[in-house]
Amino acid sequence: MTTTTGRSVSKVPEVTLLFWIIKIFATTLGETGGDALSMSMDLGYLVATGIFFVIFIVAVGAQIAAKRFHPFLYWTTIIATTTVGTTLADFVDRSLGIGYAGGSSLLLGLLLTSLAVWYRTLGSISIDTVSSPRVEMFYWVTIMFSQTLGTALGDWTADNAGFGYLGSAALFSGLLLVTSAAYFWTTISRTTLFWVAFVLTRPLGAVVGDFLDKPLDAGGLALSRYAASAVLLVLIVACVRFFPQRAASRSH
Repeated sequence: MTTTTGRSVSKVPEVTLLFWIIKIFATTLGETGGDALSMSMDLGYLVATGIFFVIFIVAVGAQIAAKRFHPFLYWTTIIATTTVGTTLADFVDRSLGIGYAGGSSLLLGLLLTSLAVWYRTLGSISIDTVSSPRVEMFYWVTIMFSQTLGTALGDWTADNAGFGYLGSAALFSGLLLVTSAAYFWTTISRTTLFWVAFVLTRPLGAVVGDFLDKPLDAGGLALSRYAASAVLLVLIVACVRFFPQRAASRSH
């Protein structure tokens, strides 16, 4: 979509501090919400993934059909990717027996492949270009892979690497600070840094979500997954409602 001022308007939001705050809330909700369906409701990872995948497809379809950027629709779709990413990663890592390291490696390969095909096909992987159905398909597939990878990474560091939930949260927060410093004080590609940060916010949300709802003897707070999910959803809605977001754009 192009405005009369000659700027191509994206159907995704500007990347601001608010964007990253909502993203972290959404990824944490993805963990607690995914666990609520697969564990608390005892549906299992495969059934829960099937349910969330249907929601993901419907949300992406609505997002692509929209003629312009709609904040609530966009973040609904992001939440859909985080929930399906949570249960899909758990299914691959645990039910299929691949393990966290194997699952993370597989998902990293899928993410890099998606980005490479996107770039080779359209010449850019910048979110500023997300303004047509073709680009949006690449965008949402890539995001789903990044969300799933993030879940596996979070589980890997918290469990296998021995960092625990709080240690893992500190680790990923530190990596995000390094990425932020690189944004302000280096000439590294802003698009590259965006995708690095986008991936890192997912394991941060995953370990925070696990810390909230896992049992006390496992290092968590044993809070209700339903209550935690509800609080996170309210925070996301409040951010979107009271802090307006603009669509990303670029000059031609």
